[in-house]
Amino acid sequence: MATLLHIDSSVLPGEASLSRSVTAAFRKTWEEQHPEGTVIYRDLAANPVPHITADAWSAGYTAPSERTPEQSAAFAARVKLIEELEEADAVLIGAPMYNFSIPSTLKAWLDSVLLLGRTAGETPSAQGTPVVVVASRGGSYAPGTPREGYEFVQNYLEAVLKGTLGLDLDFIVPELTMAPRNAAMADLIPLYEASRKRAFEDATIKAKELAESIAA
Repeated sequence: MATLLHIDSSVLPGEASLSRSVTAAFRKTWEEQHPEGTVIYRDLAANPVPHITADAWSAGYTAPSERTPEQSAAFAARVKLIEELEEADAVLIGAPMYNFSIPSTLKAWLDSVLLLGRTAGETPSAQGTPVVVVASRGGSYAPGTPREGYEFVQNYLEAVLKGTLGLDLDFIVPELTMAPRNAAMADLIPLYEASRKRAFEDATIKAKELAESIAA
């Protein structure tokens, strides 16, 4: 039975969040393909992962027998998150752009699961696991646009998820989500609607293809 690790990080609930809506569409298709599978779900807005502490960080470089009680407790919380990543056959992440980067809650999760010598290093423990990131954003930061240089979501996640954790990374990028709510962007509404439609289509297609490849 296949296991999907599903992570949402938008502060907006339900359909108010496009990243949540698209990850929900992906998950729905995935579960249709794997009705007896397992989904590990983490809502980082509702239940944030603690930001990394000195105890949690230093414990990773301290022998278990030499850890303080505080280090042991903090490290156990990290190990739980790491094991969820290692057990997953596929990973789905909702990563809306906030102030040109990812939500701090998602950064906290990444700081916990990145462990040199285990998930990072010469042979990352989750290497090759497919991960689909829904990177929604209020404007457009695509190559050739005026704000291309402000894109720190895909660039950062590619470095961390692919370059460091060794995951097989794919993006779905619904953009211009502010167009319906910002009068100055009214002329961009058709582009937003096209991007939104394409994101849902991509989510369904990618979920089905990924589920089939894992089952094969």
